[in-house]
Formats: sequence, C-alpha cells, structure tokens
Amino acid sequence: MSNIVGALKESLQSVLPITLIVLVLSITIIPLHTGILVLFLFGSMMLVLGMSLFTVGSAISMELLGEGIGKVVKRSKSMLWALWLCLVLGILMTIAEPDLTVLAEQVPSIPNHVLIWSVGIGVGVFLAISQFRIRKNIPLAKLLLVFYVGIMILASQVPDDFIPTAFDSGGVTTGPITVPFIMALGKGMASVNKDKKASDDTFGLVALCSIGPILAVLLLSMFYPTQAELTKTVLPVILDTQGAFMLLTHELPHYAYEVFLAFVPMIGVFVLFQVWTRKYQVRQIVKSSVGFLYTYLGLVLFLTAANVGFMPVGRLMGAGIAGSRYAQLLIPIGMVIGYFVVTAEPAVHTLKKQVAEVTNGAVSQHSIGLALSIGVAFSVGIAMVRVLTGISLLPFLVVGYALSLTISFFVPSIYTGIAFDSGGVASGPMATTFILPFALGACEMLGGNVMRDAFGVVAMIAMTPLITIQVLGLGSSLRHRLRWKRVSEEFLAVEDDIIFFGSEVI
Repeated sequence: MSNIVGALKESLQSVLPITLIVLVLSITIIPLHTGILVLFLFGSMMLVLGMSLFTVGSAISMELLGEGIGKVVKRSKSMLWALWLCLVLGILMTIAEPDLTVLAEQVPSIPNHVLIWSVGIGVGVFLAISQFRIRKNIPLAKLLLVFYVGIMILASQVPDDFIPTAFDSGGVTTGPITVPFIMALGKGMASVNKDKKASDDTFGLVALCSIGPILAVLLLSMFYPTQAELTKTVLPVILDTQGAFMLLTHELPHYAYEVFLAFVPMIGVFVLFQVWTRKYQVRQIVKSSVGFLYTYLGLVLFLTAANVGFMPVGRLMGAGIAGSRYAQLLIPIGMVIGYFVVTAEPAVHTLKKQVAEVTNGAVSQHSIGLALSIGVAFSVGIAMVRVLTGISLLPFLVVGYALSLTISFFVPSIYTGIAFDSGGVASGPMATTFILPFALGACEMLGGNVMRDAFGVVAMIAMTPLITIQVLGLGSSLRHRLRWKRVSEEFLAVEDDIIFFGSEVI
C-alpha cells in the first residue's frame, strides 16, 4: 500500500503542472468549451491513478520477467539460440504495442499489417543485435554511429513526406509495454557479465531497438511510394459534465481490449518461461500476477485518459494559439508544455529509478529528470519553429544526431546508453496524444503541410535528450577529473611537506 501511495504522490506531482498550464491558458489566450475542459480534468484524474498503478505494477511484474529472461539468455552458451529468442521476444512485444496501431493508421498508404509486422521485425532484429553487442563487448557508441549514418543516407533517398513519420516511429513503437521489459532485459543480461561493470551494458537496448522502426518505415516507403496521408481526427462534442464522464466510460472498454491484446503475448512468455525454467516460486508467481493486474489496469486508465481526455485539448490549444494574434507564442508555450509533459510519461519513471539503482545513486533521478525536461523543451520549441516556418526536418536530425554521436565518444559509456535509451522513453503516449495533436492543430490552422511540418515532433523529442543527458555526463566527468586533480595536488603537497620535514630532522 505504501508503494501505491508513493506512486500516487509522484504521479500527482507530474500531472499537476500540465493541468495548471491548461487551466491558465483556458482563461487567458485559448478559451475552452466547458465540456472539453471537464473532459480534460476527468482525464487528468484518471491519468494520475493509471500512472500510479502502472508504475507499481511494472516494477513487480514486467521488470521481474524481463530481468529473469535476461539472465537466462546471457548465461546460455548458444549464441544462435540467444539471438533467436531475442528476435522472437522483440517481435511479440512490439506488435502488441498499442502505440504501433496508432502509427499504422497515420500511414494509410502502407497496409496496416505490413507496417506492424515490418516494425516488429525491426525491433526484434535490433534486440538480437543488442544481445550480440553485449556478448562481444562492442562499444555502443560505435554501433550507433554506423547505424545512424546509414539511416541518414537512406533518409536522403526517400520521399520527404515519409521522413517525419519514419523517425516518429522510432519513439512511438518503444512504448509503455516494451520499454520496462526491454530495460529489465538489459539489466538481467548485464548482471551476469563478469568481464566489466554491469552498468556499462544495462542501458542501450532501447536505443538500438528504436533504430529498427525507423529503418522499417524508410525501407517500406521505397516500396509504397504513394504520398502519405493523414487520417482526420474528429473532436468530440461535449455539452456538460455528464457527457464528459459518459465519453470516458464509453471508450474505456475499447482501450481495455487493446491493452488485453497487448498483454496476451507477455503473459504467454511468462508462462512458457516458468514452465521451461521453474525459476519462480509460488509466492513470486502470485506477486507477479498481482503486478500484471496493476499494470493492466493502470495502462487502461492511462491510455483512455491520454487519448480521450488529453488529445482534443492538445489539438484545440495548438489551433487556438496559431489562430490568434500571438501565433509566435507557440514556441515558448510549446517549450513549457514539453518541459512538464515528459515527466508524465510512465516509462520515464522506470528509467530514472533504474538509473539510480544501477549507479548506486551516483546518477540521481533528479538530474536525469531535469536533463530530459530541458531536452524535450528544446525539441518542442524547434518543432513549433518548423510549424511556423515550414523548415525541413532532416537538417535538424542530421545536426542533432551528429552532435550526440560525437559527444558519445567523450563521455562515460553509461551516459551514452542512458541518453540514447531516454529518446525512446521520452517519446511515449503523452508525446503522441498531447504534443503531437498540439502541433497538428497549429499546423492545420496555419495552413501548412501537416505530414512534413507537424509530424516529426516525436522524432525531435526522441533526439534532444541524447544531447542534454550526455552533456550531463560531460559535466559529471569534468567534475570528477577536477576533484581527482585537487586530491592529487593535496596529496603531493602533503608528501612534499613530509620530505621537507624529514630533511630538516636529518
């Protein structure tokens, strides 16, 4: 019970700033219809409860399962078997991700089942590559450099309309189902690595798995050259508080079914793993079952609140600011929203806690959270500049990834893993249901090209934390060197005094 209370408090602190921002804007710049505002407030309450249950449940169930499988995979002597298992796990977890369905619906020129399976295979392949990297002790920075250079070359050869969607997919498909499991899998793999520190290999799996969807969509765009289209979103008409409540309860079964389908492969993996290894005792199985229930209920509430309560408000706010005399306020308001929205991403809490645990507090949750918020704030600001001006996305991606990959060779490897993992973590459901609709509403109001100018905001959110967290690592490394230099100088000074004193005595 104490865990739930603590999670509730943490979730409330994350969601409250967003709620206050919307309330302030609704009585100043963008008046909202009462029914829509009530829908948002109901959604905020559901979001807090859902995030709390998800945080507690995933720590009990998905992390336990992922870490257990990771240890078994790493101890296996058969490289081929381990790679095959990672491939299958990656595919199963990805095709069940609710966010992937949303992505598929945004690109109707590619059949849904083709896109879903291609992206799933992409994640599975790169999860297997992550296992190969850990076994062969290949530096993460080198692999990232090779793959992102290849991505940029490929991106220059595909239609412009597909580039934002392709890079958005890298963040969208590593969502609340896959991220806790993949991160725990990495922790389990690294914990049995006796060649070097476990922390060096704990992070980086999400980073590599985010590459698979980008490559999949870029490659598909070469076989499906039809221009991508946007599926129109119909905003709900809410007249009163009862209508808002009825809409949420009406949509709840839909998301309950979606999340159930997402959980079926995970439960199947858990059962097969237990039958095969007999790893967990009865008490652990009961505890994990309760954890899966918490995770399921939390994710149902969270996704319902985000999609039904937050998405319409995000779209109306973007359109309202863009249609006012103060359209330039899109940039600072977007940055403030980005700063606080990332704290409401469920997987962000998982990342921060795992970082603090693996590093024994050397890298604090506060510092990681601050670096994430600053990075996302800048990314949303740049996205709003693109909405206002129509500047192409690709130059920003080339410069951003070039900078982040360059920094990766000068920081401790653990910061590179954390930074590139954070890209997939930060670009979760809140980014796709609040920030993306905010950009879409603004772009439509300004008459821009939605596919080129609005899409890409999730890609930017996935990119900028790579820089800010590694800059945090640079600062930490510099402080450590200065501290060591100061200690060395003090030691040498004491040694000189001892030698001088000794010579005087003699």
